[in-house]
Amino acid sequence: MSAEEDGTAARASNGTVEAGVRNPRARQRAMAIGVLTGRPGEDSDLAELAELLRTAGVATSGTITQQRAKPDPDRYFGRGKLVEVAEAVKRSDANLVACDDELAPRQERNLETELGVPVIDRTAVILDIFADHAHSAEGKLQVELAQLEYNLARMRGLWTHLERLGAGRMDGGIGTRGPGESQIETDRRLARDRISALRRELRVVERSRGTMRAERDRSGVPTVALAGYTNAGKSTLLNAVTNAGVGVGDRLFHTLDPTTRAFEHDGRRYLMTDTVGFIRKLPHQLVDAFKATLEETVLADLILHVVDASEPAAARVVAMRAVDDVLEEIGVGATPRLVVFNKLDLLDDDARRDLLVGDLRAVAVSATSGEGVGGMLDVLARSFEETLQPMELLFPYDDGKNLSALHAIAGHVEREDRDDGVLVRARVPRAAAHRFEGFSVNGSPSR
Repeated sequence: MSAEEDGTAARASNGTVEAGVRNPRARQRAMAIGVLTGRPGEDSDLAELAELLRTAGVATSGTITQQRAKPDPDRYFGRGKLVEVAEAVKRSDANLVACDDELAPRQERNLETELGVPVIDRTAVILDIFADHAHSAEGKLQVELAQLEYNLARMRGLWTHLERLGAGRMDGGIGTRGPGESQIETDRRLARDRISALRRELRVVERSRGTMRAERDRSGVPTVALAGYTNAGKSTLLNAVTNAGVGVGDRLFHTLDPTTRAFEHDGRRYLMTDTVGFIRKLPHQLVDAFKATLEETVLADLILHVVDASEPAAARVVAMRAVDDVLEEIGVGATPRLVVFNKLDLLDDDARRDLLVGDLRAVAVSATSGEGVGGMLDVLARSFEETLQPMELLFPYDDGKNLSALHAIAGHVEREDRDDGVLVRARVPRAAAHRFEGFSVNGSPSR
């Protein structure tokens, strides 16, 4: 698709506006703006914001950036730059301004006053995408909670026209409690009540999910979580390994609800979970609201950090750092991790050779073609082998249930039929070892 068909303009990184491409078919056309706080060339441009807008159904009519130490606390951009933005909005026929950072309520109000068009920030765009892509009851609850918490601080601006009825009376006496103030407080109270109700509902869902996790923990089956930047190909990799049949799409945040599927490799059974994708500047409201979902990653035995290998090296570094930051935030910084460079089929021979140079804890695959997936599973299996506990166990002949359970979690076992029962030597996941301690052998069964 060409830029004209897509309604997306070329990107500007030098602090000036690029000529916008008008697309009369697009209902919303946004001028994307952002502050670059690093040295020239160190910051990413606004390509990701433009992709977020595209996913949300908004065309990008142009981009403007400003190099400064930090955003202006009142207007985000400096006054002179805002004049340039206002002119660019009119020239490009934009009817919306999208900011690459989360704005304080006063910044948002001041920008709208200066520019004369609605202003949205990065968080609002991401929340809108999540709301559109949430399909399960849990996902919808989580998104609604995040949206309410985000909007709670912004409610005051909705009723400023009524607040003026009490303006100028600073003594708090008669006449200061006008309809504006009462409406604000009513809305806030309703929002807080709904937030409390959503948190209660999510706690019920969390307990249900916790019950399922406890069942998995008792089974002792090793768990693998897929984590990575949005659109890195996690769902495609889950399908390649487990034949899960999960829907995939070339859009940001296509998957919101966690999906867990079982698979076997070299006789051992594993569970693999695909979770919501991460992104740079992921809103803290979403991290909090999706806590129950992200715990699938927290409780995993191994994390496969899926990386889009087809991106430029600088973009890969930014994406990997963003994922690492979120993993640290949710408390899994110390969990064993394997980096999986995906989309190998999109690389030429030179790029393939350079990909893994100096990275001993990484593998390269193509989830689409299946190339390298078998080798990835071999590395995964070796990682788990290092954590297994050797055990020598003696089972009575009539206890087929526990013997079958051992086979399910230990894979290959050495078996010897004796007069007093079945002697088995196996390597068992440490988390499940306690289930078989009553059958351990030291010359005779310890029953």
